[in-house]
Amino acid sequence: MAELPKYLSPKLLLKLLKAEKNSNTALSLFDSATRHPGYAHSSAVFHHILRRLVDPRLVSHVSRVVELIRTHKCKCSEDVALTVIKAYSKNSMVDQALFFFQRMSEFFGCEPGIRSYNSLLNAFIVSNQWDRAELFFSHLETMGMSPNLESYNILIKVSCKKKRFDKARELLDWMWCRCLRPDVFSYGTVINGLAKSGSLSDALNLFDEMFERGVAPDVICYNILIDGFFKKGDSVGANEIWERLIKDSYAYPNVVTYNVMISGLCKCGKFNESLEFWQRLKKNDRQQDLFTYSSLIHGLCKSGNVDGASRLYTEMAENGLSPDAAIYNALLNGYCQAAKVKESFELWDLMGKEGQRNAVSFNIFIRGLLEIGKVDEAISIWESMGEKDCLADSTTYGVLIHGLCKNGYLNRALRVLKDAEDRGDVLNTFAYSSMINGLCREGKLDEALHMLDQMKDHGSQPNSHVFNTLIYGFIRASKIEDAIKLFREMIIKDCFPTVVTYNTLINGLCKAERYGEAYHYVKEMLEKGWKADMITYSLLMDGLCRSKKVDMVINLWFQVLNQGLKPDATMHNIMIHGLCSAGKVEDALRLYSKMGEHHCVPNLVTYNILMEGLYKSQECKKASILWAQILLKGLQPDIISYNIILKGLCSCNRISDATGFLDDALGRGILPTVITWYILVRAVLNDGVLPRYLH
Repeated sequence: MAELPKYLSPKLLLKLLKAEKNSNTALSLFDSATRHPGYAHSSAVFHHILRRLVDPRLVSHVSRVVELIRTHKCKCSEDVALTVIKAYSKNSMVDQALFFFQRMSEFFGCEPGIRSYNSLLNAFIVSNQWDRAELFFSHLETMGMSPNLESYNILIKVSCKKKRFDKARELLDWMWCRCLRPDVFSYGTVINGLAKSGSLSDALNLFDEMFERGVAPDVICYNILIDGFFKKGDSVGANEIWERLIKDSYAYPNVVTYNVMISGLCKCGKFNESLEFWQRLKKNDRQQDLFTYSSLIHGLCKSGNVDGASRLYTEMAENGLSPDAAIYNALLNGYCQAAKVKESFELWDLMGKEGQRNAVSFNIFIRGLLEIGKVDEAISIWESMGEKDCLADSTTYGVLIHGLCKNGYLNRALRVLKDAEDRGDVLNTFAYSSMINGLCREGKLDEALHMLDQMKDHGSQPNSHVFNTLIYGFIRASKIEDAIKLFREMIIKDCFPTVVTYNTLINGLCKAERYGEAYHYVKEMLEKGWKADMITYSLLMDGLCRSKKVDMVINLWFQVLNQGLKPDATMHNIMIHGLCSAGKVEDALRLYSKMGEHHCVPNLVTYNILMEGLYKSQECKKASILWAQILLKGLQPDIISYNIILKGLCSCNRISDATGFLDDALGRGILPTVITWYILVRAVLNDGVLPRYLH
């Protein structure tokens, strides 16, 4: 701290204070001067030190300095009082701001002007005291003060904060009527409020009104709208606003605009377009910031272009920008998803050296290692969390338990869960759900049920996903009654079944050929307001087809069409298979020919089912036409396709043609299965002629 001279003047002290960069030291210097013999602070000195006390760590000293102004009877301008009001406002200390506003004459020797009123009005808004702000505004004129443009802009801000956009619009119209010409801030506040609330059409109408009224929008208005469209997933709308900005003679894209465009395009999956904006940003010599790099690195990793993200990371370092934890985490996630283990560990070590590891980093790396089966390495990273002063959160436990169960380390997962419970750590539903799923997969249904009770005991309420997992476990073990019992318990405990719950139960009942009960649950599902989806109907139809109840399947098919649902390839295949199984091959072919009407493209399974049906009906020529269609459409036949043809040709006593198709399969690198050889051997034994393959 600078030494004070024997003879000190306010002008010299102000110079010393301005030279001192540290605000704490400046305050100490100010206090020393206060005690200096024969010295009195000036208004300029008070103003300077008060401006430096806005910092949250120093704002508590403001009242002490203001008291000095009063005791020293130093007459100050309104600017000094404004600094005090703004200091308290920025720190959400609105009552203190109000206290000094009401006593401005006593403390500062001046009367409050419209700027002071506006500052206090804004202080109410900053502290979210909107009703007090409106009440204060309503008394402005009774206090002999005429509101100005800034006053009304603050009132518009209050209306938008309270989501009263109609009132905000009325205020704009009223201002025009009173010749208080609204400015870009007036309009920008309402446009921002509307866009954030999802009312983009209203925001866009107001934006257009600006041009009609002769108010030039700034780049912030454009940025708000672009961001709003992207948040709704409308990249076309965002691009239209961008094009309008490019054509605007008074507003120019800034780095925020490019960031919003790059980030938005990445989130919409338009990674190539985001790269084009990146190149345009560089071409226009716009300064890239951390957000720009973060958005693009995240987007490139999400699209699988981790090498491009890595190059961008290198470029960023070369430009002197230090990556933050978010960028490191995005790149680490990209490496993990691309199974680049070596690069992941190299980046992990670098993150440690730079002090950029957080709980999210650990979660990403542990998940990534477990996804590629690196269980020992994942556990090693997990165990190092405590050493790095980084506490595991509920997500960490969920990731670890899920990964261990998925890799077959059920007992290890159980130990991790028990240790967490014993320590009183928070476990989320995902951790318990993963554990229950792991136990169900191994057929340990009693333990899975016990885990459900354990979960409740530790304050974690089971959700529909947990019950769905358990119900599926019982269905898979053919314990239908237990599954139904769980379903009923779920309802009793106010955990409402979802479409997935009903579909799981319907699937189990269909496999057990309990179609009446399956229909009952479909009806219950519809009565409770759930809409049966394609999976629901497909499960029912598949079960009925297996039981040769084709008429019921056809009725269901028309129900699907009447409800406006569009059958997908899976449902078409189930229907075609049912018709073929019932000997209705011509009906199956008609359905196949109409798939295009439902905007549905036949797949290899479709052709396999039809060929099998035609061969069974001895329609070898029609089956050959379908084979030609498979090749013409560029589909790759599999061994199932060849087995169907071989069996069909052999049933028509065309063994030589069948062996020709076997040769074709081998030429395509498709290896015969046991079924293939069984078909050929059986045909040969029936025919008595041994082809060269069987010599």
